[in-house]
Amino acid sequence: MRVAVPVFPGSNCDHDALHACGTVMGWETIPVWHQETHLPENTELVFVPGGFSYGDYLRCGAVAALAPIMTDVKRHADNGGLVLGVCNGFQILCEAQLLPGALLRNESLRFIHKDVHLRVERADLPFTRAMQAGAAIRVPIAHAEGNFELDEAGLEALESRGGVVFRYCGPDGTVSEAQVPNGSSHAIAGILNERGNVLGMMPHPERAVEPAMGGIEGLGLFRSLEAHFAG
Repeated sequence: MRVAVPVFPGSNCDHDALHACGTVMGWETIPVWHQETHLPENTELVFVPGGFSYGDYLRCGAVAALAPIMTDVKRHADNGGLVLGVCNGFQILCEAQLLPGALLRNESLRFIHKDVHLRVERADLPFTRAMQAGAAIRVPIAHAEGNFELDEAGLEALESRGGVVFRYCGPDGTVSEAQVPNGSSHAIAGILNERGNVLGMMPHPERAVEPAMGGIEGLGLFRSLEAHFAG
């Protein structure tokens, strides 16, 4: 399996992505500088990592969405290739209009770094097929702009088509306003495009893939991708 990890000035989670995909999963994982115009040949997954691309100037992800490599990321997605965006990567995918909505400042107006629980809403996707629908997984977040917002019509359309993949929840899987760390509408932590091949999420599954990291519950996403490509 071949994974491409776009790297922007200010990225700081690219090495986490490279470690999870390359070292832990054993996949061929290639960093791709933002000024490149083409992904590596036969790329199967594009992992857009977290960080502070271009210093988060203008808006988080707004400048990175215009980087040369993103043209080929869009082509890859348009051709049905899988794209995963985590944290700043999620913000970039929204700014690039590969996903709907926007990530605004946390409701508290503070940077939040802690473990949270996510309820798996769908387990029938390339990204979740090794998970169990309704299960709660524990993974970390680290963001100041993770408050997912979309207009009411857009939220209704997103919900009706099963576009919500992960929601913030309690350890038992119960969703409540108290469990939402950043103010996100409908407790949304991760969403999918209409075609089902682009996933954006604020929490960091790549930071929960080894016991030394404090947990391994992020592995479900990577094992799902492995199962998908294994057929």
